Amino acid sequence: MQSKSFVLNLWRGITARTKNALLNPYKKAGLSWFKIKQLKHIPAGKVRQYNYKGNTIFYISPSDFLHGLKEIFVQEIYKINLGLSPYIIDCGSNIGLSVIYLKEKYNDAQIIAFEPDKKNFELLSKNITSFKLKDVTLEEKAVWITDTELHFKNEGNMGSKIANSSGANSSTVQAIRLKDFIHRKVDFLKIDIEGAEYEVLKDIKENLHFVQNMFLEYHGSFKENNELIEILEIINQSGFNFYIKEATSVYDYPFVYNDIKPKRDYDVQLNIFCFKN
Repeated sequence: MQSKSFVLNLWRGITARTKNALLNPYKKAGLSWFKIKQLKHIPAGKVRQYNYKGNTIFYISPSDFLHGLKEIFVQEIYKINLGLSPYIIDCGSNIGLSVIYLKEKYNDAQIIAFEPDKKNFELLSKNITSFKLKDVTLEEKAVWITDTELHFKNEGNMGSKIANSSGANSSTVQAIRLKDFIHRKVDFLKIDIEGAEYEVLKDIKENLHFVQNMFLEYHGSFKENNELIEILEIINQSGFNFYIKEATSVYDYPFVYNDIKPKRDYDVQLNIFCFKN
């Protein structure tokens, strides 16, 4: 009897593992297993196309594109309940997947999308045009704490960011003060600006009473833990509830992070979901 029970449980376990192995987590984004394998292996460097629900999405980096599809259309990290005609500010729009997703959910939304990377912005523009999206204002600018010009490291992918000085792949970009755009009710504020979020959040904290929901992707080092603590204090003092997930599992073994080579760009990458009752 015990032998039969063991065999039955073993068979159920094998069946469940086989079923899970055959599941396609990207099905919600319309990706077949073949297309997933293709995206994992084709090289970056030229503009490619992907058909999504009858519309064309243009992209350059297959790995970033696959990551974006998984995060935004499969895991739905921006899934949110908003009212009619929501006002959305998207800081760090990349090639526009977040804009496409939010417009799919809220066709009457008014969206301002900021993206300073030249290649990303070109693809963002092509994708918004491809989907014939209305009431979307595109700004080829970095969000910052003042209107100025900044050195910017152009990667043409999700890693583009403000640079401390000029150098390889860097250029000068126009920056705007985000605070100047938060002067009315903002239903959703998305901030994914590769390490500049601390300075920007400090600058806009007096205007956060206008913001109902906010998504913040935090990038930092262990030496900057005090900045993360201050960010959470600002969020709390502004009346938000918040929920935190790892954006990227940077270290499997954090206690021995010093032994890991090469060093990572960031020690901590978090998605912080902020919302008011």
